[in-house]
Amino acid sequence: MDVRDDRDAHGRRTLAKGLALLALAAVWVAAGALLWRTEVPGLPLPDLDPRDYFSGAELGRIEDYRGVSRLVFLASLAVEIIVLALLVWKAGPLAGRLERVGRGRVRTAVLVGLAVVLAVWLAGLPFGAITLVRRRDYGLSEQGWGGWLRDQAVSLGVEAVLVSIAVAGAVWLAGRFGRRWWLAGAPALVGIAALFLLAQPLLVQPLFNRFEPLRDRELAGEIEKLAAGMGVEVDDVLVADASRRTTTANAYVAGIGPTRRVVLYDTLLDGRFTDGEVLSVSAHELAHVERRHLWKGLAWFALLAVPGVFLLAWVTDRRGGLGPRLVPLGLAFAFAYVLVTQPFQNAVSRRYEAEADWLALQATGDPESAIALEQGFVTTSLADPDPPAWTTLWLGTHPPPLKRIAMAESQSD
Repeated sequence: MDVRDDRDAHGRRTLAKGLALLALAAVWVAAGALLWRTEVPGLPLPDLDPRDYFSGAELGRIEDYRGVSRLVFLASLAVEIIVLALLVWKAGPLAGRLERVGRGRVRTAVLVGLAVVLAVWLAGLPFGAITLVRRRDYGLSEQGWGGWLRDQAVSLGVEAVLVSIAVAGAVWLAGRFGRRWWLAGAPALVGIAALFLLAQPLLVQPLFNRFEPLRDRELAGEIEKLAAGMGVEVDDVLVADASRRTTTANAYVAGIGPTRRVVLYDTLLDGRFTDGEVLSVSAHELAHVERRHLWKGLAWFALLAVPGVFLLAWVTDRRGGLGPRLVPLGLAFAFAYVLVTQPFQNAVSRRYEAEADWLALQATGDPESAIALEQGFVTTSLADPDPPAWTTLWLGTHPPPLKRIAMAESQSD
């Protein structure tokens, strides 16, 4: 073949790849733009002073609790990063030892992945214990050490199962398809995430809580009427026995399709919150269902998973391809990828939470209860009503409480 012909063919392949990447980028941006859209109007929210809604004693107690909690979180994060770095450094000897037990590429990779999960879990355990002690000191938990250790062990088991599936699948695909394994790995990861969302209410959540229908039939009827007005079908409203581990109140929606459910903490029904406030938080969760936020969250996961798995394949391919010795590097990369993309993921979450707040206000027509609810959540969980910007950026899955109160205030007469 003529050298010039070879160069021309190479140039055409490069151009084709470039155009394909541009097309994929365009699809990514278009999908992201559609998912980013919400029904929240551009409201001129008032600039609120937390002292108008919380006493000086409450704000001081919140700052005492949250200030140390942030330091504990940062210390825990630093230790986890150090442990992951050490495991990446010693990955060769670790894989060599476990290979004698695994006796197979995929099995050895799974054992290495489990070793990483266990090491990181053990490194974070002391910080979890510190958090439990502080929560008990501040009246946020009455859980004993036995119950806490059980919860930690169950969480470890769930994480171990998920990591084992991911590692086994990735290493098998890498061995089967080489450097292009990510083309199958990314959609497989999204499929696993969808199955987890579907199965979580039936298989995972019952490991931590017991659930029963809301006993207050009058309140349940009001919630069902609210759901009908919002165009949402609710078979039943469930109550979780959250009081066995916390005194804080909350509610959530979980599951997709046939496993979808709206759950209230039993601590929300212990007399500290009025029926109007319970209806307010119920409307918020129903709004998540009406706007299909869990499905949209899965779509965002897919948009982030494709470049993430591609980068993972690229990083490991440069070191010989994904195998048992590169599992710690792969898990460290996944950890770093989640950490780096966390501000964006949180921004999406805050946007959807704000939409749920707005739709709940429209459904209930009761901004006073929404304001009182947010005040109750802040005081009973010692949440910072106006947290530092970095906290909102890296940890804030919901709008800051003062922002949520401001939205409700904008709808008050």
